[in-house]
Amino acid sequence: MGPHPAVAAIRLAVRRVLHDVLTDLTDRPAADRAAAADGPPLVLVACSGGADSMALASALAFEAPKLGIRAGGITVDHGLQAGSELRAAEVVARMAALRLDPVESVAVRVGRDGGPEAAARDARYAALDEAAERLGAAAVLLGHTRDDQAETVLLGLARGSGIRSLAGMPEVSGGPGGSGGTHRYRRPFLQVDRQTARKACMVQSLAVWDDPHNIDPAYTRSRLRHEGLPALEKALGKGVVEALARTAQLSRDDADALDAWAAEAEAGVRDADGRLECAKLYALPAAVRRRVLRRAVVAAGSPAGSLFARHIEEVDRLITGWRGQGAINLPGRVEAQRQGGRLVIRQG
Repeated sequence: MGPHPAVAAIRLAVRRVLHDVLTDLTDRPAADRAAAADGPPLVLVACSGGADSMALASALAFEAPKLGIRAGGITVDHGLQAGSELRAAEVVARMAALRLDPVESVAVRVGRDGGPEAAARDARYAALDEAAERLGAAAVLLGHTRDDQAETVLLGLARGSGIRSLAGMPEVSGGPGGSGGTHRYRRPFLQVDRQTARKACMVQSLAVWDDPHNIDPAYTRSRLRHEGLPALEKALGKGVVEALARTAQLSRDDADALDAWAAEAEAGVRDADGRLECAKLYALPAAVRRRVLRRAVVAAGSPAGSLFARHIEEVDRLITGWRGQGAINLPGRVEAQRQGGRLVIRQG
């Protein structure tokens, strides 16, 4: 008799990702492979102790040895709750009981930039990046589920930042803003619902911790999870989460194609001195033109995380609605100004 269907589902998802990690390692240049050939590759799980990440930790512990992969775990202590260091120690003990090795708790200091949720996320990824570099990990697995993806799509929709914000979380990434290794972070559960992960923990008798922040209405994602999505399902019927996750994948495919088009088009809209020509920019489709502009603004020193659609729309009006207006001030002390048929973007 095989494992419970929920356990089988999470193990299959992790097995597929581990195969991808091994394929990526094989495809690396020979010099890089030689530098990393000190033993079996290490894959870490980022584990909070919640049902999603504990299910992921158990599946990694089961699947990794069969593929010749070392499996370890990291838990991040954000220090935002009383007794958080004790909770982190419990998670380390649970990971060790699954025979993950190495296992660590990393304490971080959460700042204030971008609000509490964004600040905690930035601190967490910085800690995971540091641990992965120090331990030489080939990948870090994250327990985001299909439900998390649906919430992310709705949050992106509320921001009104365009199709990229609807693309949700990628299955493979280097962390926020591309930090860490290009393919460091893997999300095996984006096609697995939250209930499946919780069921897998229950049938395996895995103790889980329910973070009180996840039900605290002070947090936007918590309100969306417990009020927004249930209201949508009541109004539209079941299947909203699946539809939103599907929207994320379709949006990501479209956004990737447009980004590639913009990268190719950029060289053709610059003059011999590398300056952007307004007439050639005007001839591009709006979606491609705005991507070219965004790339140029970021290259000039504007932080990508602080650059919103309204900023690019203002710059775009220098191309499409030119009335002699002055320079546009952008994050990072960057200015965009039209001069003699050219668009000049530079730090002031």
